[in-house]
Amino acid sequence: QVQLVESGGGLVQAGGSLSLSCAASGSIPSGNVMGWYRQAPGKQRELVASITRGGRTNYADSVKGRFTISRDNAKNTVYLQMNSLKPEDTGVYYCNLNRPGVHYWGKGTLVTVSS
Repeated sequence: QVQLVESGGGLVQAGGSLSLSCAASGSIPSGNVMGWYRQAPGKQRELVASITRGGRTNYADSVKGRFTISRDNAKNTVYLQMNSLKPEDTGVYYCNLNRPGVHYWGKGTLVTVSS
């Protein structure tokens, strides 16, 4: 099993910044992709950003140019730097680690952006 523990999040005003981190432990599969998803109230969970072990990144169009995902493979940790936050960025952010056919999820951390 894989355990994912998120930290960061909180309340910030629009235009502000927050950073999230997620540490993975346990039987971590090789060739994994780590990323962040978010779920706003009343909406489906959506991909925010992902990163491969090799550093290839993928971002949702809504966060391109504002969010930066990175990872430290030695620490099995993924980070999400969120700048120029908007009220529509509000939601529960979930850390994800996956390889084909297998997904692991963190418990989520709440990000609230006030207008």
